[in-house]
Amino acid sequence: MSKDNTTNQKKKVSFPHMGTVSYAWSAALRIIGCEPYVEPYTSKKTLSLGTKHSPEAICIPYKLILGNFIEAIEGGADYVAMITSPGCCRLGEYGKCISNALRDLGYEANYVEMQLYDGIKGMYNFLKTVSGKNNLFLFSRAIIIGITKAFMLDSLENLLSYYRAREIHFGDAEKHYKKALKYIDENDTLLGLKKAKKQIKEEMQKVEIDAKRDVLHVDITGEIYVVNDEFSNQNIERELGRMGVQVRRSLTLTSFLKDAIIPKIFRKGETHLQRAFRLAKPYLMRDIGGDSLECVSDVVYAQKKGADGIIHLSPFTCMPEIMSQNIFPAMREDCDIPILALIMDEQTGRAGYITRIEAFVDLMRRRKRKIQLSENNSESTDKCKV
Repeated sequence: MSKDNTTNQKKKVSFPHMGTVSYAWSAALRIIGCEPYVEPYTSKKTLSLGTKHSPEAICIPYKLILGNFIEAIEGGADYVAMITSPGCCRLGEYGKCISNALRDLGYEANYVEMQLYDGIKGMYNFLKTVSGKNNLFLFSRAIIIGITKAFMLDSLENLLSYYRAREIHFGDAEKHYKKALKYIDENDTLLGLKKAKKQIKEEMQKVEIDAKRDVLHVDITGEIYVVNDEFSNQNIERELGRMGVQVRRSLTLTSFLKDAIIPKIFRKGETHLQRAFRLAKPYLMRDIGGDSLECVSDVVYAQKKGADGIIHLSPFTCMPEIMSQNIFPAMREDCDIPILALIMDEQTGRAGYITRIEAFVDLMRRRKRKIQLSENNSESTDKCKV
Protein backbone atom coordinates (compact mmCIF):
# COMPACT_ATOMS: atom_id res chain seq x y z
CA MET A 1 0.00 0.00 0.00
CA SER A 2 1.34 3.48 -0.84
CA LYS A 3 2.40 5.62 2.11
CA ASP A 4 0.98 9.12 2.46
CA ASN A 5 3.80 11.24 3.85
CA THR A 6 1.89 14.53 3.78
CA THR A 7 0.22 13.87 7.12
CA ASN A 8 1.34 15.35 10.42
CA GLN A 9 2.46 11.96 11.67
CA LYS A 10 6.16 11.37 12.07
CA LYS A 11 7.70 9.53 9.16
CA LYS A 12 8.82 6.03 10.03
CA VAL A 13 12.28 5.31 8.65
CA SER A 14 13.94 1.90 8.70
CA PHE A 15 17.49 0.72 8.08
CA PRO A 16 18.68 -2.87 7.67
CA HIS A 17 20.22 -4.43 10.75
CA MET A 18 23.99 -4.81 11.03
CA GLY A 19 25.15 -5.38 14.57
CA THR A 20 24.30 -2.40 16.79
CA VAL A 21 24.12 0.23 14.04
CA SER A 22 20.40 0.80 14.70
CA TYR A 23 21.21 2.53 18.02
CA ALA A 24 23.24 5.19 16.20
CA TRP A 25 20.88 5.92 13.32
CA SER A 26 17.81 5.80 15.58
CA ALA A 27 19.22 8.68 17.62
CA ALA A 28 19.90 10.77 14.50
CA LEU A 29 16.38 10.17 13.21
CA ARG A 30 14.74 11.06 16.54
CA ILE A 31 16.64 14.35 16.65
CA ILE A 32 15.42 15.44 13.20
CA GLY A 33 11.82 14.59 14.08
CA CYS A 34 11.44 11.22 12.35
CA GLU A 35 10.41 7.97 13.99
CA PRO A 36 13.01 5.21 13.68
CA TYR A 37 11.32 1.94 12.84
CA VAL A 38 13.54 -0.84 14.16
CA GLU A 39 12.21 -4.09 12.77
CA PRO A 40 12.68 -7.31 14.76
CA TYR A 41 16.32 -8.38 14.79
CA THR A 42 17.35 -10.54 11.85
CA SER A 43 16.02 -14.08 12.26
CA LYS A 44 15.40 -17.26 10.28
CA LYS A 45 12.15 -15.70 9.11
CA THR A 46 14.08 -12.70 7.76
CA LEU A 47 16.50 -14.98 5.94
CA SER A 48 13.65 -17.06 4.53
CA LEU A 49 11.86 -13.96 3.20
CA GLY A 50 15.02 -12.58 1.64
CA THR A 51 16.16 -15.88 0.13
CA LYS A 52 12.73 -16.54 -1.39
CA HIS A 53 12.79 -13.29 -3.37
CA SER A 54 16.52 -13.08 -4.23
CA PRO A 55 18.65 -14.44 -7.08
CA GLU A 56 20.13 -17.78 -6.04
CA ALA A 57 23.79 -16.78 -6.41
CA ILE A 58 23.56 -13.42 -4.64
CA CYS A 59 25.45 -13.04 -1.34
CA ILE A 60 23.84 -13.45 2.08
CA PRO A 61 24.01 -9.72 3.06
CA TYR A 62 21.69 -8.92 0.14
CA LYS A 63 19.21 -11.63 1.17
CA LEU A 64 19.15 -10.47 4.80
CA ILE A 65 18.79 -6.78 3.88
CA LEU A 66 15.89 -7.57 1.53
CA GLY A 67 14.30 -9.63 4.32
CA ASN A 68 14.77 -6.71 6.75
CA PHE A 69 13.06 -4.34 4.33
CA ILE A 70 10.09 -6.64 3.74
CA GLU A 71 9.57 -6.94 7.51
CA ALA A 72 9.96 -3.16 7.92
CA ILE A 73 7.42 -2.28 5.23
CA GLU A 74 4.94 -4.81 6.53
CA GLY A 75 5.49 -3.28 9.98
CA GLY A 76 4.51 0.18 8.75
CA ALA A 77 7.77 1.87 7.73
CA ASP A 78 7.37 4.85 5.36
CA TYR A 79 11.00 4.82 4.21
CA VAL A 80 13.55 2.04 3.87
CA ALA A 81 17.08 3.43 3.74
CA MET A 82 20.31 1.92 2.53
CA ILE A 83 23.91 2.88 1.80
CA THR A 84 25.40 2.34 -1.64
CA SER A 85 28.88 2.59 -3.12
CA PRO A 86 30.75 2.73 -6.40
CA GLY A 87 33.42 0.20 -7.32
CA CYS A 88 33.66 -3.52 -7.94
CA CYS A 89 31.49 -4.75 -5.05
CA ARG A 90 27.88 -5.76 -5.80
CA LEU A 91 26.80 -3.35 -3.04
CA GLY A 92 26.52 -0.71 -5.76
CA GLU A 93 23.79 -2.79 -7.44
CA TYR A 94 21.85 -3.56 -4.26
CA GLY A 95 19.71 -0.45 -4.57
CA LYS A 96 18.30 -1.14 -8.06
CA CYS A 97 17.83 -4.84 -7.35
CA ILE A 98 16.15 -4.35 -3.97
CA SER A 99 13.85 -1.54 -5.14
CA ASN A 100 12.84 -3.67 -8.15
CA ALA A 101 12.24 -6.70 -5.92
CA LEU A 102 10.06 -4.67 -3.53
CA ARG A 103 8.07 -3.21 -6.42
CA ASP A 104 7.55 -6.68 -7.95
CA LEU A 105 6.21 -7.84 -4.58
CA GLY A 106 3.66 -5.02 -4.62
CA TYR A 107 5.32 -2.76 -2.03
CA GLU A 108 5.23 0.90 -3.09
CA ALA A 109 7.93 1.81 -0.58
CA ASN A 110 9.97 4.98 -0.46
CA TYR A 111 13.45 3.63 -1.03
CA VAL A 112 16.27 6.08 -0.29
CA GLU A 113 20.04 5.66 -0.58
CA MET A 114 23.05 7.35 0.97
CA GLN A 115 26.22 7.37 -1.12
CA LEU A 116 29.00 5.65 0.82
CA TYR A 117 31.80 8.12 0.12
CA ASP A 118 29.86 11.41 -0.01
CA GLY A 119 30.89 12.05 3.59
CA ILE A 120 29.04 14.56 5.77
CA LYS A 121 27.37 16.00 2.66
CA GLY A 122 25.87 12.60 1.88
CA MET A 123 24.55 12.21 5.44
CA TYR A 124 23.11 15.74 5.36
CA ASN A 125 21.30 15.11 2.06
CA PHE A 126 19.96 11.82 3.38
CA LEU A 127 18.52 13.47 6.52
CA LYS A 128 17.07 16.21 4.33
CA THR A 129 15.33 13.65 2.11
CA VAL A 130 13.71 11.60 4.87
CA SER A 131 12.69 14.57 7.06
CA GLY A 132 11.61 17.06 4.41
CA LYS A 133 13.52 19.74 6.36
CA ASN A 134 16.66 21.76 5.72
CA ASN A 135 18.01 22.74 9.14
CA LEU A 136 21.80 23.00 9.40
CA PHE A 137 21.88 23.18 13.22
CA LEU A 138 19.45 20.28 13.67
CA PHE A 139 21.19 18.03 11.16
CA SER A 140 24.65 18.84 12.54
CA ARG A 141 23.48 17.84 16.02
CA ALA A 142 21.94 14.62 14.66
CA ILE A 143 25.15 13.66 12.85
CA ILE A 144 27.36 14.43 15.87
CA ILE A 145 25.17 12.40 18.24
CA GLY A 146 24.93 9.51 15.78
CA ILE A 147 28.71 9.36 15.28
CA THR A 148 29.37 9.72 19.03
CA LYS A 149 27.07 6.79 19.72
CA ALA A 150 28.78 4.71 17.03
CA PHE A 151 32.15 5.17 18.76
CA MET A 152 30.62 4.33 22.14
CA LEU A 153 28.99 1.19 20.73
CA ASP A 154 32.31 -0.07 19.33
CA SER A 155 34.05 0.65 22.64
CA LEU A 156 31.31 -1.29 24.44
CA GLU A 157 31.79 -4.23 22.03
CA ASN A 158 35.50 -4.25 22.94
CA LEU A 159 34.63 -4.33 26.64
CA LEU A 160 32.22 -7.20 26.04
CA SER A 161 34.93 -9.17 24.26
CA TYR A 162 37.39 -8.58 27.12
CA TYR A 163 34.98 -9.66 29.86
CA ARG A 164 33.39 -12.48 27.88
CA ALA A 165 36.74 -14.24 27.44
CA ARG A 166 37.41 -14.06 31.20
CA GLU A 167 33.96 -14.37 32.80
CA ILE A 168 33.51 -17.06 35.44
CA HIS A 169 29.81 -17.56 34.73
CA PHE A 170 29.11 -17.85 30.99
CA GLY A 171 26.53 -15.30 29.86
CA ASP A 172 27.21 -12.85 32.69
CA ALA A 173 29.10 -10.39 30.46
CA GLU A 174 26.34 -10.37 27.85
CA LYS A 175 23.71 -9.71 30.52
CA HIS A 176 25.52 -6.57 31.70
CA TYR A 177 26.31 -5.60 28.10
CA LYS A 178 22.58 -5.45 27.29
CA LYS A 179 22.02 -3.16 30.27
CA ALA A 180 24.88 -0.94 29.09
CA LEU A 181 23.30 -0.72 25.63
CA LYS A 182 20.23 0.87 27.22
CA TYR A 183 22.38 3.68 28.67
CA ILE A 184 23.48 4.56 25.13
CA ASP A 185 20.01 4.24 23.64
CA GLU A 186 18.30 6.37 26.31
CA ASN A 187 20.58 9.42 25.90
CA ASP A 188 20.46 11.69 22.85
CA THR A 189 22.59 14.55 24.19
CA LEU A 190 26.36 14.90 24.56
CA LEU A 191 26.00 15.50 28.30
CA GLY A 192 23.81 12.43 28.68
CA LEU A 193 26.26 10.29 26.69
CA LYS A 194 29.14 11.55 28.84
CA LYS A 195 27.31 10.27 31.93
CA ALA A 196 26.47 7.05 30.09
CA LYS A 197 30.19 6.34 29.54
CA LYS A 198 30.73 6.22 33.29
CA GLN A 199 27.62 4.07 33.80
CA ILE A 200 28.76 1.63 31.10
CA LYS A 201 32.17 1.20 32.70
CA GLU A 202 30.61 0.59 36.11
CA GLU A 203 28.09 -1.86 34.65
CA MET A 204 30.67 -3.98 32.85
CA GLN A 205 32.94 -4.04 35.91
CA LYS A 206 30.18 -5.98 37.70
CA VAL A 207 31.11 -9.06 35.64
CA GLU A 208 33.00 -11.56 37.79
CA ILE A 209 36.14 -12.58 35.92
CA ASP A 210 39.21 -14.77 36.24
CA ALA A 211 41.96 -12.22 35.60
CA LYS A 212 44.64 -14.96 35.43
CA ARG A 213 42.93 -17.00 32.71
CA ASP A 214 45.16 -17.82 29.75
CA VAL A 215 43.28 -15.94 27.03
CA LEU A 216 43.88 -16.20 23.29
CA HIS A 217 43.68 -13.08 21.13
CA VAL A 218 42.09 -13.38 17.69
CA ASP A 219 41.42 -10.76 15.03
CA ILE A 220 38.32 -11.05 12.85
CA THR A 221 38.34 -9.62 9.35
CA GLY A 222 36.37 -10.14 6.15
CA GLU A 223 33.33 -8.59 4.51
CA ILE A 224 32.09 -5.83 6.85
CA TYR A 225 28.44 -6.92 7.04
CA VAL A 226 29.22 -10.54 7.92
CA VAL A 227 31.92 -9.47 10.39
CA ASN A 228 29.57 -7.17 12.32
CA ASP A 229 26.23 -8.96 12.06
CA GLU A 230 25.86 -11.68 14.67
CA PHE A 231 23.08 -13.49 12.80
CA SER A 232 25.00 -13.91 9.56
CA ASN A 233 28.20 -14.98 11.36
CA GLN A 234 26.23 -17.22 13.77
CA ASN A 235 27.43 -15.18 16.75
CA ILE A 236 31.03 -16.27 16.33
CA GLU A 237 32.26 -13.83 18.99
CA ARG A 238 30.08 -15.43 21.66
CA GLU A 239 31.36 -18.89 20.72
CA LEU A 240 34.97 -17.73 20.81
CA GLY A 241 34.41 -15.98 24.15
CA ARG A 242 33.03 -19.23 25.58
CA MET A 243 36.32 -20.85 24.57
CA GLY A 244 38.40 -18.17 26.31
CA VAL A 245 39.20 -16.11 23.21
CA GLN A 246 39.23 -12.31 23.17
CA VAL A 247 38.21 -10.93 19.79
CA ARG A 248 39.23 -7.75 18.01
CA ARG A 249 37.30 -6.73 14.90
CA SER A 250 39.34 -4.97 12.26
CA LEU A 251 36.29 -3.84 10.29
CA THR A 252 33.90 -1.85 12.48
CA LEU A 253 31.28 0.83 12.12
CA THR A 254 33.72 3.47 13.37
CA SER A 255 36.50 2.36 11.02
CA PHE A 256 34.01 2.90 8.18
CA LEU A 257 33.03 6.31 9.56
CA LYS A 258 36.66 7.43 9.74
CA ASP A 259 37.27 6.41 6.14
CA ALA A 260 34.02 7.53 4.51
CA ILE A 261 32.24 10.14 6.66
CA ILE A 262 34.42 12.04 9.14
CA PRO A 263 36.39 14.92 7.50
CA LYS A 264 40.19 14.62 7.54
CA ILE A 265 40.66 17.58 9.90
CA PHE A 266 38.71 15.73 12.62
CA ARG A 267 40.49 12.38 12.26
CA LYS A 268 43.21 11.24 14.64
CA GLY A 269 45.93 8.96 13.36
CA GLU A 270 45.86 6.55 10.45
CA THR A 271 42.50 5.26 9.22
CA HIS A 272 41.86 1.60 8.47
CA LEU A 273 41.88 2.19 4.71
CA GLN A 274 45.11 4.20 4.86
CA ARG A 275 46.70 1.39 6.87
CA ALA A 276 45.37 -1.11 4.34
CA PHE A 277 47.08 0.61 1.41
CA ARG A 278 50.34 0.72 3.36
CA LEU A 279 50.42 -2.86 4.69
CA ALA A 280 48.84 -4.70 1.75
CA LYS A 281 51.14 -3.20 -0.88
CA PRO A 282 53.58 -6.15 -1.13
CA TYR A 283 50.68 -8.55 -1.82
CA LEU A 284 47.91 -6.45 -3.39
CA MET A 285 48.79 -3.28 -5.24
CA ARG A 286 45.32 -1.75 -5.61
CA ASP A 287 41.78 -1.89 -4.30
CA ILE A 288 39.86 -4.65 -6.10
CA GLY A 289 36.52 -3.96 -4.46
CA GLY A 290 34.67 -4.84 -1.28
CA ASP A 291 36.90 -5.15 1.78
CA SER A 292 39.61 -7.25 0.12
CA LEU A 293 42.42 -4.70 0.52
CA GLU A 294 41.63 -4.29 4.22
CA CYS A 295 41.50 -8.07 4.72
CA VAL A 296 44.94 -8.64 3.24
CA SER A 297 46.42 -5.83 5.33
CA ASP A 298 44.66 -7.13 8.47
CA VAL A 299 46.67 -10.36 8.30
CA VAL A 300 49.89 -8.32 8.36
CA TYR A 301 48.54 -6.13 11.15
CA ALA A 302 47.51 -9.13 13.27
CA GLN A 303 51.00 -10.56 12.88
CA LYS A 304 52.60 -7.27 13.95
CA LYS A 305 50.31 -6.97 16.98
CA GLY A 306 51.11 -10.51 18.14
CA ALA A 307 47.62 -11.97 17.71
CA ASP A 308 47.34 -15.73 18.16
CA GLY A 309 45.30 -16.08 14.98
CA ILE A 310 42.98 -14.39 12.51
CA ILE A 311 39.57 -15.45 11.21
CA HIS A 312 38.38 -14.35 7.79
CA LEU A 313 34.59 -14.24 7.32
CA SER A 314 33.06 -13.88 3.88
CA PRO A 315 29.72 -14.41 2.16
CA PHE A 316 29.46 -17.21 -0.38
CA THR A 317 30.08 -15.93 -3.97
CA CYS A 318 31.72 -12.67 -2.77
CA MET A 319 34.42 -12.24 -5.42
CA PRO A 320 36.64 -9.66 -3.59
CA GLU A 321 36.83 -11.96 -0.53
CA ILE A 322 37.57 -14.98 -2.73
CA MET A 323 40.52 -12.99 -4.10
CA SER A 324 41.67 -12.23 -0.53
CA GLN A 325 41.59 -15.90 0.41
CA ASN A 326 43.70 -16.76 -2.64
CA ILE A 327 46.34 -14.22 -1.57
CA PHE A 328 46.64 -15.57 2.01
CA PRO A 329 48.81 -18.61 1.09
CA ALA A 330 51.35 -16.32 -0.61
CA MET A 331 51.61 -14.33 2.64
CA ARG A 332 52.65 -17.28 4.82
CA GLU A 333 56.33 -16.69 4.12
CA ASP A 334 56.13 -13.31 5.85
CA CYS A 335 53.13 -13.81 8.16
CA ASP A 336 53.45 -16.89 10.34
CA ILE A 337 49.98 -16.65 11.86
CA PRO A 338 47.13 -19.21 11.74
CA ILE A 339 44.29 -18.15 9.43
CA LEU A 340 40.81 -19.66 9.41
CA ALA A 341 38.64 -18.81 6.42
CA LEU A 342 34.88 -19.26 6.93
CA ILE A 343 32.37 -18.82 4.11
CA MET A 344 28.82 -18.00 5.15
CA ASP A 345 25.47 -18.52 3.43
CA GLU A 346 21.97 -19.70 4.29
CA GLN A 347 23.11 -23.32 4.01
CA THR A 348 25.90 -23.07 6.61
CA GLY A 349 25.34 -25.74 9.25
CA ARG A 350 25.98 -24.76 12.85
CA ALA A 351 27.45 -28.07 14.05
CA GLY A 352 30.20 -28.22 11.43
CA TYR A 353 30.84 -24.49 11.84
CA ILE A 354 31.42 -24.81 15.62
CA THR A 355 33.62 -27.87 15.11
CA ARG A 356 35.91 -25.90 12.79
CA ILE A 357 36.15 -23.04 15.30
CA GLU A 358 36.95 -25.43 18.17
CA ALA A 359 39.67 -27.10 16.10
CA PHE A 360 41.15 -23.71 15.24
CA VAL A 361 41.20 -22.66 18.91
CA ASP A 362 42.95 -25.95 19.83
CA LEU A 363 45.53 -25.29 17.11
CA MET A 364 46.21 -21.80 18.42
CA ARG A 365 46.58 -23.05 22.02
CA ARG A 366 49.10 -25.72 21.00
CA ARG A 367 51.03 -23.19 18.92
CA LYS A 368 51.07 -20.70 21.81
CA ARG A 369 52.33 -23.33 24.27
CA LYS A 370 55.01 -24.38 21.81
CA ILE A 371 56.21 -20.78 21.39
CA GLN A 372 56.22 -20.21 25.16
CA LEU A 373 58.15 -23.45 25.75
CA SER A 374 60.69 -22.47 23.11
CA GLU A 375 61.13 -19.03 24.69
CA ASN A 376 61.54 -20.54 28.17
CA ASN A 377 64.17 -22.99 26.92
CA SER A 378 66.01 -20.16 25.19
CA GLU A 379 66.05 -18.11 28.40
CA SER A 380 67.32 -21.09 30.39
CA THR A 381 70.13 -21.66 27.88
CA ASP A 382 71.16 -17.99 28.07
CA LYS A 383 71.29 -18.12 31.89
CA CYS A 384 73.50 -21.26 31.78
CA LYS A 385 75.94 -19.50 29.45
CA VAL A 386 76.18 -16.59 31.88
